[in-house]
Amino acid sequence: MPKQKTHRGAAKRFTLTKTGKIKRAKAYRNHIMASKSPKQKRNLRAGALVDKTEVKKMKMLIPYK
Repeated sequence: MPKQKTHRGAAKRFTLTKTGKIKRAKAYRNHIMASKSPKQKRNLRAGALVDKTEVKKMKMLIPYK
């Protein structure tokens, strides 16, 4: 069976943790930051995990990470 290709866009956005979970960045952090509260901006800095319903799809996109 041929090797599976890595989805390059997904590879740049997601990382795999040692326990096999997939880490992602939070949305709404790009622009129009002046109207967001300091608390909201601070909370957006922290990473998040991909939901368990999407993990199977994500692992297909980044098979060798």
